[in-house]
Amino acid sequence: MSKIMESEVLIGGIEKREIVIVDYDPIWPNKFLEHKKKIEVALKDSFILIEHIGSTSVPQLAAKPIIDIIIVVEDSSNEATYLPTLLDASYVLRVREPEWHQHRMVRTPERDVHAHIFSLGCPEIKRQIAFRNRLRQIDGERLLYESVKRQLAKQDWTDMNAYASAKAEVVEQITARALSESDGI
Repeated sequence: MSKIMESEVLIGGIEKREIVIVDYDPIWPNKFLEHKKKIEVALKDSFILIEHIGSTSVPQLAAKPIIDIIIVVEDSSNEATYLPTLLDASYVLRVREPEWHQHRMVRTPERDVHAHIFSLGCPEIKRQIAFRNRLRQIDGERLLYESVKRQLAKQDWTDMNAYASAKAEVVEQITARALSESDGI
């Protein structure tokens, strides 16, 4: 199978965006709930789980003010079962990664909500929820992650993916600790 071109993964290509980390905003959980309801209405019975993930889902954690959501569907490669209704609900397809867990990502036109779509049983779901839960439960992990994010945000990044890659080592360390202590998610 041929390698998928970056332009086919990032719909619209690379976007240079300033990485801005802000203090935790107690509005973020409500913003998630608004979008969760919107997604539930759009997808009706075709979703299995909708969860708030990422830094905005962790109380007291500074973050980019972007709400990250996981949507679990039966088969994320079958876009016809969910993508048209999400597009009708004013989300925009941004990422299509068939080689990485059949991941799809839609976002708001304002770019302040990113909804990541995975198939039921995808190991990335457990990883991201375990990471979120670990940050919620262990102050030292939350402070470590925030420190790394604030340091990295001071640098000039070509795009958000480069910034995310720079955080990968600490994310993997925290995730590994979370999974080693998890009781099944």
